[in-house]
Amino acid sequence: MSKSSRFLIRTVAICGVLASAAAAHAQDTKVAIGISGWTGFAPLTLAKEAGIFKANGLDVTIQKIPQKDRHLAIASGDIQCAATTAETWIVWNANGVATTQLFKMDQGMGSDGIVARPAIAKVADLKGKTVAASAPGTAPHFFLASVLKKNGLSLKDVTLVTLEPAPAANAFVAGTGNLDAAVTYEPYLGLVRDKPESGKLIADSLQYPIVFDTFGCTPKFIKENPKAVKALIESYFQALDMIAKDKTKAFTIMGADVKQTAEQFEKSQSKLKWADREANKKFFNGELQAFNKEAAALLLEIGVIKAPPANMDTLFDTSFLN
Repeated sequence: MSKSSRFLIRTVAICGVLASAAAAHAQDTKVAIGISGWTGFAPLTLAKEAGIFKANGLDVTIQKIPQKDRHLAIASGDIQCAATTAETWIVWNANGVATTQLFKMDQGMGSDGIVARPAIAKVADLKGKTVAASAPGTAPHFFLASVLKKNGLSLKDVTLVTLEPAPAANAFVAGTGNLDAAVTYEPYLGLVRDKPESGKLIADSLQYPIVFDTFGCTPKFIKENPKAVKALIESYFQALDMIAKDKTKAFTIMGADVKQTAEQFEKSQSKLKWADREANKKFFNGELQAFNKEAAALLLEIGVIKAPPANMDTLFDTSFLN
């Protein structure tokens, strides 16, 4: 074999290796996801830390962003996808941040709630009291408004103090800020459950089933990355499979992200229900539509939106669930 022939073969071989490496790199679609420390979002953390996203060709970055700011990160392009409560997609789209829900993640079954001082017996007793909740357009704010309305009150009947779920729970337990009540969720709600002397739960998402979390992305990302979208959905369901098969390992990974032991995390997640494929099918086949109608009316009433999206059926796309 001539020297030039050996050179040619070596060159072709090197090009082949580089091409294979490039192909492997190309299949890992980069996607940034915005979430909070809410227990229900933990399967996304599990999918990342356990290598599920990676195995499905995704290069995922998860960013902890307060719900009140998550739409800003989407609008700026810092993140392409997010997990948040169902009514939030109405708010974002009504305010010009185009986003589309792709699958349901979880439903609160007592994982979200209003805690109040021992002297406050029921929701109606909150009239004239000081209540901590997140900013307008967030799940705690919506939950409070909805629960108050169902009990003959409105946000105008309470004095609102803007605090995110973790600081709200901490302040309530510590007795600072002159708070009579606070709206929070797991794992922070557990802080109050563990210190009953500080107060009690007077309303939760089991009694008021209005907390549904969904995952979605921008229409641009969905259109340009259909395979990645399918991979994101499958990764979520695979994370649920891992939880079912090896709870200890899964709870250890998910708990570590929010500074909980596996045992503490197991207790937190017992107050919610992650949505499997069947639950997703049911949710998008009537449940979400009914919820959106009621939620949009309340969001309009409390001034979070000026008008609902023209067609709320465009706020979700179930084609990738099939």
